[in-house]
Amino acid sequence: MDLSEFQVKVYPLKNKLFRFARRMLDHTEEAEDVVQETFIKLWNRRDKLDEYRSVEALAMITTKNLCLDRIKIRRYPVENMENHRRFIENIPEDVKVDHTDLIMEIHKAMKLLPEQQQMIVHLRDIEGYEFAEIAEVVDMNENAIRVALSRARKRIRELLTKTKTYEYRQN
Repeated sequence: MDLSEFQVKVYPLKNKLFRFARRMLDHTEEAEDVVQETFIKLWNRRDKLDEYRSVEALAMITTKNLCLDRIKIRRYPVENMENHRRFIENIPEDVKVDHTDLIMEIHKAMKLLPEQQQMIVHLRDIEGYEFAEIAEVVDMNENAIRVALSRARKRIRELLTKTKTYEYRQN
């Protein structure tokens, strides 16, 4: 694979990889570094990328592993309200007025989930991945992903209901 082909196939994934890394690390600069490292690793494998069924899945797995490595190294809490404020700043004003508190509570609740559930919720509900794609990234079967997603969503609902910021209504 030459540079132009790499730019067409791999480079467009940068925003998706960044959002994923940002969600896992809760740190913008670290997420940028991880995406850069991912591209370097993929570039170094460029001659073998055609052997993979999905370059996107490989990129996501590489990003996930690099993030987990960083989390293991730093071992300190990632609860940082400044990062939540930066996220809120990107929301349109008309939406921000009604949902700022709820969005912040959802982010706090997600941080209380196990890392694997955080990844699954992010990939499914934020990135819009299909279950088969998530299975490839997190190396689980689809049924286990469905169960983990269901449990994660239930836990988020419970946490939000506790804070009384959110009322769960069944229709």
